[in-house]
Amino acid sequence: MSTQPEHPALLIPGPIEFDDAVLHSMSHYSESHVGAPFVKTFGETLSMLRQLFQTTRPDAQPFVISGSGTLGWDLVAANLAERGDEVLVLHTGYFADSFADCFETYGVKATQLKAPIGDRPQLPEVEKALREKNYKLLTVTHVDTSTGVLSEIKALSELVHRTSPETLVVVDGVCSVGCEEICFDEWGIDVVLTASQKAIGCPAGLSILMCSGRAIETFKNRSTPPASYFASFKNWLPIMQNYEARKPSYFATPSPQLIHALHTSLTQILSAPLSERFARHRAVSQHIKSTISSYGLPQLASKPENQANGMTAIYLPNEIKPPEILPHLLKRGVVFAGGLHKKIAAKYVRFGHMGVSVMDEKRDDVERALKALKEGLQEVGYEVKG
Repeated sequence: MSTQPEHPALLIPGPIEFDDAVLHSMSHYSESHVGAPFVKTFGETLSMLRQLFQTTRPDAQPFVISGSGTLGWDLVAANLAERGDEVLVLHTGYFADSFADCFETYGVKATQLKAPIGDRPQLPEVEKALREKNYKLLTVTHVDTSTGVLSEIKALSELVHRTSPETLVVVDGVCSVGCEEICFDEWGIDVVLTASQKAIGCPAGLSILMCSGRAIETFKNRSTPPASYFASFKNWLPIMQNYEARKPSYFATPSPQLIHALHTSLTQILSAPLSERFARHRAVSQHIKSTISSYGLPQLASKPENQANGMTAIYLPNEIKPPEILPHLLKRGVVFAGGLHKKIAAKYVRFGHMGVSVMDEKRDDVERALKALKEGLQEVGYEVKG
């Protein structure tokens, strides 16, 4: 039984519901960020991230820096690209637009390869683009939070390495790390960026990055300094290396409480095989999508291979708008998110199903949400089929 105050189940695509032990870790007493106890906790946290991303390569480097997932874009753009470089941004929704904007801020030329809403760029299109121009980086959003579209990373990375082997493969995993499989070494990924508040199951406030040795070498071989101070690997790389080696180090003060919460969450995640975690998310996702389909509701990602396992974007029927249905869910103890994609934001809602709401079988969050959606739609005049 949870010790948290009674509250609606937060089932948006992040932040998500938190385990009691994670929240308890947030109340850790104040301590020095360069004291031995905290240095040990931070070092263990960085080492556990290697396990979560499934990397054993000693030249790979994890980073945990105070900030939102958005900071990950700056870390990539400021350190791995230089003014005038070309990057290819695969577009599956809102967040590709934002990542491209971030690159342009640093004087990097971003070309977007766009797919229709609910779909993803196809591999032959990507190959064609890579053959037409030399790109420093290729970025892909593993799961776009605005559309629920899942990108296939393994085949994409293989294509990049085969077609344009000098191009770095960068994965925006903000809405995928912890609920979708990522094999960092095996798939030849160069960067995965994510955040603490989604499937990892920790309160918001930490930007998390895993970089390959090749990415670190790209940074070291820059011809110009990074165009950021706070986001510069020059400042952060020795800090992360020292913390993981259990040595105190300082550039900017971290949040000990958030690091303790992340440590607790990662300990929980790694207490069972990752394969079981991913299988559980797939099974629950399939149940949700099957139920929603039985209600007569289509998804933005209509093709099964494009459907994320940690969230579902659902088109509303009969021109019902999100502000009309969301209050009916709230009064039933469930919080969904409205639409985010600029072109269709008023036509759909987003259901986040990741982390503790999926993994803790004693919780009824998912079934309560499906029931609330059905009843809420009926209350606004839609005849639910299922």
